[in-house]
Amino acid sequence: MKIDGGQALIRSLELEGVEVIFGLPGGAILPVYDPILDSPIRHILVRHEQGAGHMAEGYAHATGRPGVAMVTSGPAATNVVTPLCDAMLDSVPLVMITGQVPLSAIGTDAFQECDTTGITMAVTKHNFLVTSAQDIPQVIHEAFHIATTGRPGPVLVDIPKDIVDPKNPRSAMDWYEPSGVDLPGYNPKVTPDAAAMRFERETLTYRALGEAVDATARRLAAEGVGRGDIVAVALPRSIGMVVKLPVSRPGASCKWVKPSRRKVARPAERR
Repeated sequence: MKIDGGQALIRSLELEGVEVIFGLPGGAILPVYDPILDSPIRHILVRHEQGAGHMAEGYAHATGRPGVAMVTSGPAATNVVTPLCDAMLDSVPLVMITGQVPLSAIGTDAFQECDTTGITMAVTKHNFLVTSAQDIPQVIHEAFHIATTGRPGPVLVDIPKDIVDPKNPRSAMDWYEPSGVDLPGYNPKVTPDAAAMRFERETLTYRALGEAVDATARRLAAEGVGRGDIVAVALPRSIGMVVKLPVSRPGASCKWVKPSRRKVARPAERR
């Protein structure tokens, strides 16, 4: 079935179970808004693109499903960098759709043009620049797969105007439903590494133990405690132990008994 890129984008979002989009229309993304009129997807109009990103984050937090935001090109795309960074640091599944100038105008300093994929590379799990309307369903499917698997995070899809504009021949495509993902370099861990978790827990325990003992030693020395006394230091419950610090003969400096510490092999050394 022949449809245009804008219709393909909305249909692809429907296939991913999207019910709500937070967005602010603009020139480059405007052709995508017409198909929303015939879609069950609800569009929530915002007053600033940054708000759209944060609202999509809140939606993901509240529902456990990936949030979706859609904005136009140039300054609109740069306005969503903060919510993308926030979603990256907080592991929030987020799919950000940005408009872009036509393919022929990319790299020419055109009106409201910027290197969206380059700018957002450091604050997304992955980003896409779609160059063909035929790729839209597959790219959207892969974007949701990346955003929701492994450690969740934001994914950006940058879409040039000419491949979603129904008046442009480049937007014509044959509709299809993606059957899977083709991401050879993406192999997220879906089960925890027990050895690595145990190593980190024991490392943090000993680090906290050392800091607690050092702080107590400095405080007791400042208070003049330590002349023939036995001092018991209760450490945080999370460490799960009590250390007794016996003091040497009167008049001598405090001699602390170091708690026993067994060597913990790193996960790589256990293989």
